[in-house]
Amino acid sequence: MSWSIRGKGETRAGEAFQDILARRVARRSFLKGAFVGGPLLVIGSSLLRPRDGEANDYRDTLQFRPVALDDQDRVLVPDGYRAQVLIRWGDPLFVGAPAFDVHNQSPAAQVRQFGFNCDYVGFYPLPHHRSRNSRRGLLVVNHEYTTPGDMFPGYAQGSPTRNQVDVELAAHGVSVVEVERHPQRGWQYNQESRFTRRITGETEIEITGPAAGHPLLQVSYDPGGTRVRGTLNNCAGGKTLWGTILTCEENFNQYFANRNLVADPVAQAIHTRYGLPGGASDRRWENFHDRFNLAVEPNEPFRFGWVVEIDPYDPNWVPKKRTALGRFKHEGATMTLARDGRVAVYSGDDERFEYMYKFVSRRRIRPRREENFDLLDEGTLYVAKFRDDGTGEWIPLIGGHGPLAAWSREEVLINTRGAADLVGATKMDRPEDIETNPANGKVYCVFTNNTRRGVGANPGPDAANPRANNRHGHIIELTEGRNDPAAETFTWEIFMLCGDPGNPADAPVFFAGFDPAQVSPISSPDNIVFDRRGNLWVATDGQPSTFKKNDGLYAVPVEGEDRGFLRQFLSVPVGAETCGPEFTPDNHTLFVAVQHPGEDGGLTNPASRWPDGDVARPSVIAVTKSGRGSPVIGG
Repeated sequence: MSWSIRGKGETRAGEAFQDILARRVARRSFLKGAFVGGPLLVIGSSLLRPRDGEANDYRDTLQFRPVALDDQDRVLVPDGYRAQVLIRWGDPLFVGAPAFDVHNQSPAAQVRQFGFNCDYVGFYPLPHHRSRNSRRGLLVVNHEYTTPGDMFPGYAQGSPTRNQVDVELAAHGVSVVEVERHPQRGWQYNQESRFTRRITGETEIEITGPAAGHPLLQVSYDPGGTRVRGTLNNCAGGKTLWGTILTCEENFNQYFANRNLVADPVAQAIHTRYGLPGGASDRRWENFHDRFNLAVEPNEPFRFGWVVEIDPYDPNWVPKKRTALGRFKHEGATMTLARDGRVAVYSGDDERFEYMYKFVSRRRIRPRREENFDLLDEGTLYVAKFRDDGTGEWIPLIGGHGPLAAWSREEVLINTRGAADLVGATKMDRPEDIETNPANGKVYCVFTNNTRRGVGANPGPDAANPRANNRHGHIIELTEGRNDPAAETFTWEIFMLCGDPGNPADAPVFFAGFDPAQVSPISSPDNIVFDRRGNLWVATDGQPSTFKKNDGLYAVPVEGEDRGFLRQFLSVPVGAETCGPEFTPDNHTLFVAVQHPGEDGGLTNPASRWPDGDVARPSVIAVTKSGRGSPVIGG
């Protein structure tokens, strides 16, 4: 690959990306391994093997023997660890709720059962959010979407029944369950808990913030534009500093139909920018619910694509869609504290050539948690611009100023993608999870893949998205100016260019300067989390396509001698995606969501029968280490 970048003297025309990256790494003084005096790509084994004499004795705290890429219908963890299925799709959440029966599903049953595809997982200790209790707490789980062919025997694509559609609506949203670790039985959930709650595609939710009540949010059943029925496509999320959850609406466009019949040209243009279908939807929910038919309710889609705040400690708390955080396909919402006491929230727009955003609140956090319940309704939304020299800026999206002089504040928040287009933000390779590291304060930004980069009229490689046909994705390490999350400038480095170091077709690959021949192959990073020592854990979504192997969970140090030494910790079943990695505060348990095992295989001849040997059921597992008092990360 040859490159030509215009920067601040950083690059030269025609220079290979390998040389650009190697020089920048050397300048940052953490060059080592395969980069010393050599090219970026090192050909090695495609299956990780422990280094000679080390076996289970690594120099860092990640003391486990890595697993290899797997293609079996199982959850695979290292020797000395246990993966327990905690809760499955259809498990009854309340006393008296019916047991799962794939042949007798109903909306009334599903609203009292665990929902379908589980994604984000958050552990909230009991009795309150400041507790460090790691044996009892609330598990908050997103249910991103449904695949009806994997849910209903005899499902007819394009011709669902009313009952099937209403079950799907009930299987979306969020579940809140109380869980506890017992000495002998392991983790169990409590059907008698007063905290148990299901939020679905029909739950009433309040719209708050600057865009609430705007004409584009007004519909026939809510002429005031402040109340909406349900939350949909809840992908990743985040925790607030006051103990609520931020659950994120991602690919909401798929639920709506008949964009071409919208008369208002402004609404038509925005719906097009957000990918709503011109004709019928694949789901055909519009056959039974007018609100999904744009010919009847052209404004209903504007009421989705937001970050939703929920208090898991209060089952009567009305969820809030926080419009100040912008409307796009939110992958996650990670909150951190700025130096002056304000909060910052990072979020990616998970689609090819979309953007990375940050929200900074107007006022500071207050001591009592209830005083912060409206903190996210006022602030400034920014979009990221990456420069080729390793610097960048957060561009404020403020209506009435600069390129947005003709835009109102509300228009910026409703059509955030269009606003970001105008200010010249950097188009990224599917921005997904963005997390802050509690150990070093840096921000880690995940870009899953983009096979369209450099194809046709699409933008080619740039410094922050350095590969055409980016099949495997990458991770960027970002340092805010003055190490302050409220800063408007930052510096950045490529932390990881994913792929299989043993496959020349995947070149270039890069693992923070660590010898690529020593690491596990990885593709399509998605959700991430940090353990209490600051190690990065990476869940993948796409390895069945790129490696013809199952997705997994990987761990990698980001500091010290083993920075970049990536190892695979876990593999999920056939067709499944690894989601929502979440540690208990003591790091003794790792929760993982196993989403869509055997996806689109159907019920007649399923690709997966995990976890019980019959119907494939999305589930949350709890991973623990053998031995009393042993944290998952070891050390």
